[in-house]
Amino acid sequence: MNSQQLTFRNYLLSVIALLLIGWGGIVALFYYSLPLVWARWGFFVLGIMALTGTSLPIVYFFHRRFPTEPLAGPNVIVRQSLWVGVYGATLAWLQLGRLVTLYVILGLAGGLIAIEYFIRLREKANRTPPVISDDNSA
Repeated sequence: MNSQQLTFRNYLLSVIALLLIGWGGIVALFYYSLPLVWARWGFFVLGIMALTGTSLPIVYFFHRRFPTEPLAGPNVIVRQSLWVGVYGATLAWLQLGRLVTLYVILGLAGGLIAIEYFIRLREKANRTPPVISDDNSA
């Protein structure tokens, strides 16, 4: 993929929608709801959306500034932004129950980084199996 094809304009509508729905939903949730089960699930979903929308321009900038070989496609940028959203929302969710410790923070980060590393490793391995012909001419 050519780096000129990958512009931030492709992500702008998604970023604006995620930011407005995510952060606006969290603000509305804090003002207009009680801390019941459905409000907590809403907080988790809206937190993922808000943090994903916030981190998408940052992840895009890092991929433009430090390109990899092969270049990261749109699916990689969105997936890595989604990992940031899941990480932050999970830590906020665990903080509600006072379950966050340094080991949880580092373990969750290490696990998500390892998953992304192995996914990227799989994407980089463009192995094609050898072609064996069925010619009986030998």
